[in-house]
This record gives sequence, C-alpha cells and structure tokens, in this order.
Amino acid sequence: MPSKHVVVRGQVQGVFYRSSARDTANRLGVTGWVRNRDDGSVEMLVEGEDDAVDRMIAWAREGSPQAQVSDVEVSDTEPQGSRSFEET
Repeated sequence: MPSKHVVVRGQVQGVFYRSSARDTANRLGVTGWVRNRDDGSVEMLVEGEDDAVDRMIAWAREGSPQAQVSDVEVSDTEPQGSRSFEET
C-alpha cells in the first residue's frame, strides 16, 4: 500500500483546503492526515490503494473551490498505518 507525503503551496490556508481534503479522503477511502505549515503551505500524508492515492493527489493539485494551488510536491514515505484521515 503506497504512502505519500504531499506539500501543497499557493493560496491554500484560510480557504477550507484542509476540511475539503478530509472530506475527499473519506470519500476516496484513503487514510492519513492534513495540516497547515508555518510557511503558508499545507502538508498531507496519504495512504491507501494505488488508485485512491493517485486520485487524492490529483485532487490536491486543484484543492477546494477557493484555493489557488501553485505547486504540489509529492514524495514516497514510510507507511504509518493510519486508520482514518485526520485534519490537524
């Protein structure tokens, strides 16, 4: 099962990005977390089936309707065995 660390840059804080990510993750059946970073970006850990993880990353490139995503950095990471997707 793949595990991806995702950093999203642009206008992604204060635009319901994290709550939209949580809702999307729950719909897709992926687990992990999403949180704001001090530099204004948002980061996520996404775990799940290949197709679901790919669809979550595709969503991250668009984000919530109010978001303006300028860059998405994706890297492989060690699975954490998350059981749900949390907004932190």
